Amino acid sequence: MTDLEDGHGDSTGQPDDSAPRCLVTGATGYIGGRLVPALLDAGYRVRALARTPQKLRDYPWADRVEVVRGDVTDPDSLAEAMRGVDVAYYLVHALGTGSTFEETDRRAARTFGEQARAAGVRRIVYLGGLTPAGVPEKDLSPHLRSRAEVGHILLSSKVPTAVLRAAIVIGSGSASFEMLRYLTERLPLMVTPSWVRTRIQPVAVRDVVRYLVGCAALPAGVNRAFDIGGPDVMTYRDMMQRYAAVAGLRPRVILPVPVLTPTLSSRWVGLVTPVPSSIARPLTESLRHEVVCREHDIKGYVPDPPDGTIGFDRALRLALKRIQEARVDTRWSNAAVPGAPSDPLPTDPDWAGGSLYRDEREMAVPVGPEALWRVIEGIGGENGWYSFPLAWAVRGWLDRLVGGVGLRRGRRDAQHLRVGDSLDFWRVEEIVQGELLRLRAEMRVPGLAWLELSVRRDGRGRTVYGQRALFHPRGLFGHAYWWSVWPFHSVVFGGMARNIAKAAATEEKRREPVPGSGREPVTDSGTDN
Repeated sequence: MTDLEDGHGDSTGQPDDSAPRCLVTGATGYIGGRLVPALLDAGYRVRALARTPQKLRDYPWADRVEVVRGDVTDPDSLAEAMRGVDVAYYLVHALGTGSTFEETDRRAARTFGEQARAAGVRRIVYLGGLTPAGVPEKDLSPHLRSRAEVGHILLSSKVPTAVLRAAIVIGSGSASFEMLRYLTERLPLMVTPSWVRTRIQPVAVRDVVRYLVGCAALPAGVNRAFDIGGPDVMTYRDMMQRYAAVAGLRPRVILPVPVLTPTLSSRWVGLVTPVPSSIARPLTESLRHEVVCREHDIKGYVPDPPDGTIGFDRALRLALKRIQEARVDTRWSNAAVPGAPSDPLPTDPDWAGGSLYRDEREMAVPVGPEALWRVIEGIGGENGWYSFPLAWAVRGWLDRLVGGVGLRRGRRDAQHLRVGDSLDFWRVEEIVQGELLRLRAEMRVPGLAWLELSVRRDGRGRTVYGQRALFHPRGLFGHAYWWSVWPFHSVVFGGMARNIAKAAATEEKRREPVPGSGREPVTDSGTDN
């Protein structure tokens, strides 16, 4: 987002001490992770709030921001985070079912508004959902209703607030884009819910971020909601057909039927796409009603670019280009999955104790540590897990069937990982370049599970591959689960160790120059984040 102007930085692009300070909540999320560098490029100082600051450690902009630990439901941590802040961005939402998430959203918004007012914050900026015209809020889906309520709470906080209301956000890595992409690519013939006929006004993620940055400079008297959308209004069916055209696919045969409920729709989306049903449900529920902008007043404060806002086809091309170039900065899966474990690693000093099952393997590998590490860091996604692919695929499908994330989330980047990245049904909990990769399980299991892959040199100078699976069972079912899968460990985990060693040898050979051929060794070109 380097086309943002009117900043406050010096010639090096670093904000000066007089620049306004912005607090960004949800900095580990899809929008927040893109907003932070855009604010920095516009010359603002940025403070990022995260429940687990370590997750921001490997972001390319991490050394340019102030990272603080906190939670939007905790008044004390918010009070500290908002000290000296001029503009506070609220980019968090609870996910789940029942009334619990709505109460969490309500409490968090009230706490945020109260602490912003107490700290003298001059503006709040909130990104919510576009609500349909003429539909009472009580008739909206629970998630859309909750987003609308959050907007009302912040607008009444007595801190000038800008509420941006968007329908579907289109950009590489967004949940809406991934849902559209996989439905269209995988189903040339599909029986679809009736909501494919609903009119929608999608907006490109670049425009969303541009509006968010622009709202930092709104006049003090502005306290209102703005509808934001792109120039195109279409049905979801139109969106799938236009995606097919942009992606070079044949036109899709789409047969809408009225019998698919939101629950069935979300299950269907969860089985076909990488987006789990827990995320798909609020997306599909929001499509029951027409979501089209009723005004474009934001243009009077944040002017459109000379060539206008980004159209749907161009947004698709930009997203696909970034995917092809492996330059997806953030993904919908950046945010933790609802209900995912956050307990300390069982070997940490503050672990509470209890049963802990281990599967530990180690073997010397006749390659350099660099080649072995490249294989380890490239694991998952298209490269797979180096053992018994059918077993991994079945485990992923079973997880999908019970509402889990499954194995299809893939990777954000084909070669490199950073703390907080989702990796199929794991999440990167720790990475020490060249030495250690620790993954925490986010599949549905009756307990907590980790997988560690490591590289070291032994006393004889050999490269040693280490592999450790840890499982902390929950209740009797957890113990039964471990012993039921134990017979497969020698096949799955044993095969993984052997095949990773073979892949490392192939990797090292591939990168060696051929004597007399003049061929240079293969090197990584890296990615532009």
